[in-house]
Amino acid sequence: MAEIFDPSTHPHRRCACLAFFLNTHNQKCSFDFFADNPLTNEHVIVSPHRNKRPWLGQVEPPQNDKLPQYDPACYLCPGNTRAGGKKTEVYEHTYIFENDYAAVLPPPMPEAPINPHHLLTTKPIGGDCDVLIFHPRHDLTIPRLLIEDIERIIEEWIKIYVRRGSEEGIKHVQIFENKGAMMGCSNPHPHGQIWSFTNVPTLPAHEMANLIDYSHSVHPPSDAPRGPHGKPCLLCEYAHTEVNIGGTDRVVVKNGHWVAVVPWWAYWPFEILLLPYRRHIPSIFHLTPEEKTSFADILSKITKRYDNLFSCSFAYSMGIHQRPIPLSSPEETDEDDVAHLHLHFSPPLLRSATVKKFMAGIELMAESQRDITPEQAAQRLRECSEIHYMDVSEE
Repeated sequence: MAEIFDPSTHPHRRCACLAFFLNTHNQKCSFDFFADNPLTNEHVIVSPHRNKRPWLGQVEPPQNDKLPQYDPACYLCPGNTRAGGKKTEVYEHTYIFENDYAAVLPPPMPEAPINPHHLLTTKPIGGDCDVLIFHPRHDLTIPRLLIEDIERIIEEWIKIYVRRGSEEGIKHVQIFENKGAMMGCSNPHPHGQIWSFTNVPTLPAHEMANLIDYSHSVHPPSDAPRGPHGKPCLLCEYAHTEVNIGGTDRVVVKNGHWVAVVPWWAYWPFEILLLPYRRHIPSIFHLTPEEKTSFADILSKITKRYDNLFSCSFAYSMGIHQRPIPLSSPEETDEDDVAHLHLHFSPPLLRSATVKKFMAGIELMAESQRDITPEQAAQRLRECSEIHYMDVSEE
């Protein structure tokens, strides 16, 4: 007799597909409906039993949580000289400057060279790279900032998104943060980056194409918020499903406007998808004052849980996906408003503060794979305190 399938122990292949949404509404579905992850067109293999295997591989060095409030050698601390010789001004809250070692350079761009072969093409790319310092304190990352400090960061994100997105030739503005040395962060001082491009990069372009396809497709009746012109929105539907349909255990934390989930299709062990669930919101430019405060609140709660999971400064890469560039006013609309504002958190840690997940053979050559289920990861994060472990130790 065949063993009864248990997704918490048996390996299985997950796809975020139309059948998932049909099932949540008690609609009949067949394999004809199956598609890949609706945002990236990828599947993921879930192998929860592998978490029992012994680990004799690489172990990361312990992280230094005891940083000074001011580091004279840090080029992001107020008043210090940066590596390129320019001086960081004395600032009291946030501070933004153009990256001294930008990956892309502002227009005008040189003409494209003649391609030696149709498979070997080169196209110039332009843009700007900005650095946003979150706080003058060298030792305070987002989980240890006050809500009003996080609100200032959000306001700066909006300003730079609008400013860079309004420049001639710019097609996309990408806001992101790399936190922790194991995610490639070159300086522990709390900061993020904003890169603007004269093209729409690969991953956001794929997401936008899938959001557009979903908006033009026919779907079962739903009470989820709708996108522009009453069209269905993939991420509105997904957020509505996780928040309102019983039996989903992937919600980590929710407040009045935002929900953080370990998504059904998560690849990274404790990956989080953060998005507004009450209405369709194309970009951070469209947020109301109440939604901004709620945004700051949930960013604080997510990142505190991350740090508390292994009692360390939890490494991650975070990126904001939204409409590529803003219109001149939030009241305007066009076809890019099909985008639904959301944030991806991709953290590498798997078993402890020193053992991370590697993107290796099977992921590079075949298909994404994870060891713990999204539901198990969400439960562990839900169980973490919203009081930072370092604040508890200082009491």
